[in-house]
Amino acid sequence: MEKTAIVTGASRGIGAAAALALAAQGCRVAVCCRTRRDSAESVAARIRAAGGTAAVFCADVSDEAAVRTMFAQVEQTLGPADILVNNAGVAQQKLFTDITAAEWDAMFGVCVKGAFHCCQAALPHMIRQKWGRIINISSMWGQVGASCEVHYSAAKAALIGFTKALAKEEGPSGITVNCVAPGVVETDMMAVFSPEDKAALAEETPLCRLGAPEDVAAAVAFLASDAGAFFTGQVLAPNGGFVV
Repeated sequence: MEKTAIVTGASRGIGAAAALALAAQGCRVAVCCRTRRDSAESVAARIRAAGGTAAVFCADVSDEAAVRTMFAQVEQTLGPADILVNNAGVAQQKLFTDITAAEWDAMFGVCVKGAFHCCQAALPHMIRQKWGRIINISSMWGQVGASCEVHYSAAKAALIGFTKALAKEEGPSGITVNCVAPGVVETDMMAVFSPEDKAALAEETPLCRLGAPEDVAAAVAFLASDAGAFFTGQVLAPNGGFVV
């Protein structure tokens, strides 16, 4: 049976790769973004060109009303969400003492509150049908912390705790809730790093390379598939051995 997958932050990077991977598994894909509609439309066009079904939806996931509206639009267009990938996020490097309260709130608003809103919108249907897949995109920094990224690390750590608790609560309803915690992945978020910095990070990684969005998307696709049916409350870490 064809399933509907919602992927937030899907206009580029890991989200785009996850949308393409889920479409390759036969899912109808809601390619969701906040502002980069043109990029999201390009992802949807690639899915349709390969014979799949996709549509673009825009919402600020930190806004509960916007999320509710988006989920209603997805249901009308593609059907209710069977699979939810909470990938929307922001990144910022800053000394802890320079982080403002507004920046802290914005980080948690997208990374944590966004996942909260999307899960609350998706779960009623999943519970009714006794089947669902929720996959939250965290980070290795949510596991071990990163200097000059305290708010980012804290938000991504919160997602891991969120995942483990929700997995216990929703397991009896046939819903799995898992987390993917990528390592250093070559996306637009890496644009602030110089080639020398990227080379140093690759050298620090036991597999001697940076990750690709497709490396993370493979973990998402596995957790969404029948092969991942007995995984819940887990953190899969495609990080090349950077964190072990």
